[in-house]
Amino acid sequence: MKDRLEYNVDIVFCIDATGSMGPLLDMVKENALTFYRDLMNEMSQKGKNIDRIRARIVAFRDYMADGKNAMLTTDFYDLREESDRFDAVIRSLHPEGGGDEPEDALEALAYAIKSKWTKGGDKRRHLIVVWSDASTHPIGYSAAAMNYPRKMVKTFDELTNMWDGDAKSGGLMDSNAKRLLIFAPEAEYWTDIAETWDNVIHFPSEAGSGLDRLSYQEILAQIINSIA
Repeated sequence: MKDRLEYNVDIVFCIDATGSMGPLLDMVKENALTFYRDLMNEMSQKGKNIDRIRARIVAFRDYMADGKNAMLTTDFYDLREESDRFDAVIRSLHPEGGGDEPEDALEALAYAIKSKWTKGGDKRRHLIVVWSDASTHPIGYSAAAMNYPRKMVKTFDELTNMWDGDAKSGGLMDSNAKRLLIFAPEAEYWTDIAETWDNVIHFPSEAGSGLDRLSYQEILAQIINSIA
């Protein structure tokens, strides 16, 4: 008989990588390599144990304005063994592009929801963290762009169903494991998600500010609260 339950955590970071996001990207780059250690230390102080933690990155811009640079997605990295690879990807991100003020963030969120979430362990947390200082286009707004993903969901209702569907009934995520943190302006779709989707916390930001008022400790604290 096991002494304790095995707890596995997956985190997907959806990061707006457009020009105004420089301050946030600088902060994330500065702390990416120590993120695993800091998270584990804080959890230990709370008397919580995580057996395995993985992280994935979805960096987004605008399909119409940024072409092949509109979306970057990675596989999951096991942060105990691959923190350096995770750090290298974060450091490769540069704040540029974006075109008009809204970005294609809902497509990034769709990519995140469709992640290959861990099914192992007695207890799991599947967390998506979204950072953006902009509103978002309706999903499919940039569908005419040459590199737009052809298997993307077509409507906001379909995206909602992706989140709401439980893995036990053929959905993509475990309703007991999933959490969504949104650091983004109070704008259409962001507020709709916060008000109608389950297990969502929205921290409104000021549009165009680059989220530069957020500190690493504030972000770390909210992540910890979501998985503790």
